Amino acid sequence: MNSISVQARKPHRKLTEEEKAKERRKQKTRPYFMVAPAMFFLVVFTFFPIVYLIVLSFFKYNLISKMQFLGVDNYVRLFTVETTFGVALRNTAIYTISLIVLLIFLSMLLAIWLEHSSILNAIAQRLMFLPHLCATLTVAVVFQWLMNDEGMLNAMLRFFHLPALRWLNSSDTALMSIILISTWKSLGYYTLIMLSSLKSIPTELYEAAALDNTGPVRKFFKITLPMVSPQLFFLLITITIGSFKVFDTVRIITEGGPGDSTNTVVLWIYNKAFSGTIQVGLASAAGVVLMLIMAILTGFYFKALNNKIYYQ
Repeated sequence: MNSISVQARKPHRKLTEEEKAKERRKQKTRPYFMVAPAMFFLVVFTFFPIVYLIVLSFFKYNLISKMQFLGVDNYVRLFTVETTFGVALRNTAIYTISLIVLLIFLSMLLAIWLEHSSILNAIAQRLMFLPHLCATLTVAVVFQWLMNDEGMLNAMLRFFHLPALRWLNSSDTALMSIILISTWKSLGYYTLIMLSSLKSIPTELYEAAALDNTGPVRKFFKITLPMVSPQLFFLLITITIGSFKVFDTVRIITEGGPGDSTNTVVLWIYNKAFSGTIQVGLASAAGVVLMLIMAILTGFYFKALNNKIYYQ
């Protein structure tokens, strides 16, 4: 025991200048080794596909024959010859704007309603999140049954002596139906995000407002809205990006029809690249246009709204 305690009290050997320099080099390079796996996957699965997409957009390519350089002809064709691409852009814009308005407004409204702790609200929160957990295929099958000509929705309309609608079979209502389905599926997820942000607001702010006899409307715009503005900004970005990339819901339920009434940009790209006369170069050009639109919108959001967001 004595020998062990003597060894424990033995002073550490001082490092030489060379050893100190080696240790400093290790400390400088260690973070790079730690992030190297993540950077590898980022380069391979994000940066390289983006660069390859841009390169393919300047070529004529059908996966079989040799690539033929076209310059900017694919981009010119998108906006002059391919009229369906303009329709897909319009449908995607309508879908995106509708989802932004509906999801942000309804999620805020439901979050305010569910803010108070009660057994019913706790049950409602758990039930509300279930649609987000459902697979898109399951949701599509259920709503195809609900929205057919003899489905439950039309049965309810007839019960109230209202005319039945051709929900998914008419170009006038098909896009609206897709918007309703997407809103139903995502509403619970965004409501819980808003609910958590509402619960994080300090109660002292509301108590001080109550002492000043502040009305509920003024309290909402002066306290609640500024305090949840970071979460609203997050919702705006994620809903915009997700809506512009919508594919599976439309592909399963309507396949872009009737006609092109529900055709979206990503579905248009998919059809051009993998079905019919395969045109990978044209589809890549459309993908670059979509990427630029999302980048411009995201940059606009940060430029226009960043100063209006209140960070605690």
